Amino acid sequence: MPSVLGIIPARYASSRFPGKPLAMINGKSMLQRVYEQSKKATHVNEVLIATDDERIAGHAQQFNAKVVMTGADHPSGTDRCFEAYQVNAVKYDYVINIQGDEPFLDPEQINSLAAACDGKVEIATQMIKCTDHAVLFDKGEVKIVLNNNKEALYFSRSVIPAIKNKDEKEWHVNFDYYRHVGMYAYRTDILEKISALKPSPLELAESLEQLRWLENGFKINCVETDYDSHCIDTPEDIEKVLKLMNIH
Repeated sequence: MPSVLGIIPARYASSRFPGKPLAMINGKSMLQRVYEQSKKATHVNEVLIATDDERIAGHAQQFNAKVVMTGADHPSGTDRCFEAYQVNAVKYDYVINIQGDEPFLDPEQINSLAAACDGKVEIATQMIKCTDHAVLFDKGEVKIVLNNNKEALYFSRSVIPAIKNKDEKEWHVNFDYYRHVGMYAYRTDILEKISALKPSPLELAESLEQLRWLENGFKINCVETDYDSHCIDTPEDIEKVLKLMNIH
């Protein structure tokens, strides 16, 4: 089985929630919760935190996490992952980019993505079936169009395909729509290549970096999951997620 490195990109600067990785949630920081959940994943050989901030690094060391310092000017978590991989002494076949703002991430979600990393797959990500009209038409939810091999043809904030001669409220009943669950696994030679790409027209239009990879001919395999993502983007989201997870 190919070797897998889990990397949690963590930055202090956030326009909506500065210092987000250090936010406390029921006695533990968000970052510590993500790290501890990630360490439970049995298909990952090593987990490290990649950050450009000494406050985050110092905090991570308090709970004995491995930390790699990276530059501050990375435009995305993918670029930060590549630098952290380069700095790391041990080399791996795949890197999984673990979202640092999902404190209740299930380890099995990481395992299922890692299981798709068979050596042939270039990039893998996850998707969940969309069975709700309001969610389907939410532009904050990214939809995926697939080919017969479960490879992504396109990602969009719009609903595609549009179903002709059907009421929009019935579209999800007449077609299997999937929305993106944003964790990525990259084969490490592909990670190096995509990190060197410049922003593309489709990426800039939709504000989705994965479109840059598709536009340049890379394949993204999509793995269906039952685990939804519960991201924390603002301080108010903490209470929402705690209620959603029924945690008191």
